[in-house]
This record gives sequence, C-alpha cells and structure tokens, in this order.
Amino acid sequence: MTASATGAAGLGWLLEGLLERTPGARHALVLSRDGLKLCHTADLSADRADQLSAISAGIQSLSHGASVEFGDGSGGVRQSMTEFYGGILFIAEAGEGSHVAVIAAEDADAGLVGHNMLELVEQLGEHLSAPPRPAEHVPAQ
Repeated sequence: MTASATGAAGLGWLLEGLLERTPGARHALVLSRDGLKLCHTADLSADRADQLSAISAGIQSLSHGASVEFGDGSGGVRQSMTEFYGGILFIAEAGEGSHVAVIAAEDADAGLVGHNMLELVEQLGEHLSAPPRPAEHVPAQ
C-alpha cells in the first residue's frame, strides 16, 4: 500500500484485503472528492493511481450532476459503475468527501465486488473521510 495522506496510512491492509476476498478485483484506492489519491494498493504505480483518482473523481462529479437534475435533488451519489472493454470500474462513497474505487476484470461478479466494497465502507466509513481542503488565501493587491 502507498499512502499520500497521513490519515489514510493505515488503510493499505484493508484495501489489500478487499482485493484478496474479491475474485477478479485488480486495483483499489481511496480518493478525496476532488481527485486527490489518499492511498492505493501496491500493484498500482503512483502515476496510475493519480490517473485512476482523477477519472474516478470525474465520474463521481458527473454522477452528482445527474443526481441533482434527475434524482431527488439532494445530489447524493452512493455508487457508480462503469463497464468497459477489459474491465469494470466501481466507485462508492466512503465517508465525508471520500470515495473507494476498484478496478475489476470484466468477468468479475459485479454484485460481489459492490457488496464487498460497501461492506468495507460501512465498517470503516469514519476512517475514510477526507474533509474539503481549505482554499488558499490570496492577498489583495
């Protein structure tokens, strides 16, 4: 596991455990709402983890917009799934301002992947929170 935020340093074993108990799951990471990777499994390089974080944040942002327009208006997105040739990307809310993303093989059991992700989130959601980063103060000129 590689951590990019001190609070997420203890999550590596949890992500690795998720991969071990989920057949077909290949990669996992925790990211902030704005796409900052917090930690990821060892099989993802830092560059690939950054790329997956950005993609996942973009998908969640688009899903949030769809929820505002076509959902109940709260803008809540519990989970997203994108199926592509060669794999499936799952993204789930994981506490205040954070998400868990998992890449699985295209023949993985989507129900099992989603279940195991949500089980992890339910058990440890408070440890997976990423409050918004404060805006930088720009002095007036």
